Amino acid sequence: MSGYMAFTVVVILVAIERIVELIVSNRNLKWSFAQGGIEFGRSHYKYMVAIHVFLLGGSLGEVWLFRPTFIPALCWTMLFLAIASQVLRWWCISTLGKRWNTLIVIIPGMPLIKAGPYKWFKHPNYVAVVVEGFALPMVGFAWRTALIFTFLNAAVLRARIRSENAALATLPSAS
Repeated sequence: MSGYMAFTVVVILVAIERIVELIVSNRNLKWSFAQGGIEFGRSHYKYMVAIHVFLLGGSLGEVWLFRPTFIPALCWTMLFLAIASQVLRWWCISTLGKRWNTLIVIIPGMPLIKAGPYKWFKHPNYVAVVVEGFALPMVGFAWRTALIFTFLNAAVLRARIRSENAALATLPSAS
């Protein structure tokens, strides 16, 4: 299998993972709203979705259009980081359980979760997003996509974290 095909398989696997995330998110979102959940900060969500679609499509497009030379040490290092970011993401999802979804929804009266990766980071899922957003395209040496995504993601994350912090400030602080 060529490096281009192998990279395509990796991106397709990440796309499948994203679909699974959306299924889990939608199930959890229904549960959260049934518990009286309140949504915060929807205005940036469409941009977040757009840049994540760009991450996958841009990575594939750039690799197939420009046909970069694969550098094995870089590919393997970036693949390791991309996989590690998925592990961290699913650790976040499993720690938050039914309270995790792709929107910002809090359930009044439920305390903050301070277990799992939330013991060490306030927003560990965004650490995963930042690492993956650079590492995944770099598996295929799609450096343009990595840079563009990183730049756009910084702007979206700034708005997202501001909204999420405002939402979290409404919750009791122990768990």
